[in-house]
Amino acid sequence: MRTLKLVAVSAGLSSPSSTRLLADRLTQAARYRLAEREYAVEVEVVELRDLALDIAKNFVTGFPSEALEEAIEKVTGADGVVAVTPVFTASYSGLFKSFFDLVDPAALTGTPVLLGATGGTARHSLVLDHALRPLFAYLRARVSSTAVYAASEDWGTGGDEYTEGLPHRITRAGEEFADLVAAAADSRPDAEEELVPFERQLADLRLE
Repeated sequence: MRTLKLVAVSAGLSSPSSTRLLADRLTQAARYRLAEREYAVEVEVVELRDLALDIAKNFVTGFPSEALEEAIEKVTGADGVVAVTPVFTASYSGLFKSFFDLVDPAALTGTPVLLGATGGTARHSLVLDHALRPLFAYLRARVSSTAVYAASEDWGTGGDEYTEGLPHRITRAGEEFADLVAAAADSRPDAEEELVPFERQLADLRLE
């Protein structure tokens, strides 16, 4: 059974945090879908709140702390990333943007990313398309088609005949993201498959 690694990045500032909760729910939905497809899944969470001082110091000194470097390596080494931010002033939070400013622009190339955002009112939902998608398009990530915005009023409601409830939207987004992660993983040759042709070439050279 192939093992895939999902990393959730949460930029929530409070504890408990609705941003972290949304990140967990999205990751869980993706994990269930991948399990149905017979993948083993490892999940790690990067809480940016715990790295706020390290991120600020990195901008001043130019050197990441051990914890920050480890967090960046987790994100850039993942098979899929769930990135969730609270909305501040109609955009992603400064902490969220600052963290991804420290990620090498080529490090997420081709990596599937699921976007999420939380806010006090549904009027900020366009942040997903106006701010988050352009950011990850610049980083050349493979952004999942469905993103999830959760307003305060969405929690604990099941929607109505006109609007899908938050649980349904989370499930749909998680499943689409999981399919994207699986497709990306299946398209990459295994390390052994990459080595065999080279070994055969060496063997042929020795015979000659």
